[in-house]
Amino acid sequence: MLSNRIGVLLITALAPAIWGTTYLVTTELLPPGRPLLAGVVRALPAGLALVAVTRRLPQGIWWWRSLLLGALNIGAFFALLFVAAYRLPGGVAATIGAIQPLLVAGLATGLLGERLSRRTVLAGAAGVAGVSLLVLRADARLDWLGVAAALGGAVVMATGVVLSKRWAPPAPLLATTGWQLVAGGLLLLPVALLVEGPPPATLSAANLAGYGYLTVIGAAVAYALWFRGIRVLSPTDVTFLGLLSPLVATALGWLALGQELTAVQALGGLIVLAALVAAQSHRTRGPRTPVAPRRDPVASTRP
Repeated sequence: MLSNRIGVLLITALAPAIWGTTYLVTTELLPPGRPLLAGVVRALPAGLALVAVTRRLPQGIWWWRSLLLGALNIGAFFALLFVAAYRLPGGVAATIGAIQPLLVAGLATGLLGERLSRRTVLAGAAGVAGVSLLVLRADARLDWLGVAAALGGAVVMATGVVLSKRWAPPAPLLATTGWQLVAGGLLLLPVALLVEGPPPATLSAANLAGYGYLTVIGAAVAYALWFRGIRVLSPTDVTFLGLLSPLVATALGWLALGQELTAVQALGGLIVLAALVAAQSHRTRGPRTPVAPRRDPVASTRP
């Protein structure tokens, strides 16, 4: 039903909205210069907790699928995002990352048989334009390694989203979410130790609160909502919701940190919202035949 679909969209939208708070939490609560540590703490404890609660481990082919999906959606994505953030102004990295809906739409056409409509392409282009107006600055410089990392991050995340839809999981949502968080956190851990060194010897109450928020809300809750959306909705629908992250980050910077919000940024925010509505509206006008994900015939027989 239409109301159910809108409800799922709104609940799934909470995930990128939560991720949009990461900048505020990182700058205000976490120790400086430790983004990879934040990624590890965000993913690994949350994943271990979900696996412990559900008491489910991958079986058979899902060991390597969980590892690959965890690398794409979390481990490799966080690492590439770190490189892009350090070598590019945040606005450039966010603008490049905004091409992800177009990448997902293209991959879904090839791997899932979804139709690539003109509305989707136009909405994707409008999303990139809106994010650029929202976060890009006139004096932004380009570093080609940073650009490559930002593009790589968009590609691996887009691939992870589409494969998460293609491979129907054999276990409950929280279990498969935990598998990916553990895999991504374990892959990111040696990179964090190599680049940033060991964790700080002491942490303040604010640091602990920030890490706790990222672990519980930013990872366990947000990724469960995100992967639930991918199970139910088209991956293209879901990835357009990711445009909410820079919008929420900019709004929080204005409301909580007193950052300036210009008329151009406000226009960019309106364009982002219009792109989100346009991308979803043609899919909410009536029933459509969903593309069934491919299910592992062995996994489908498991309890």
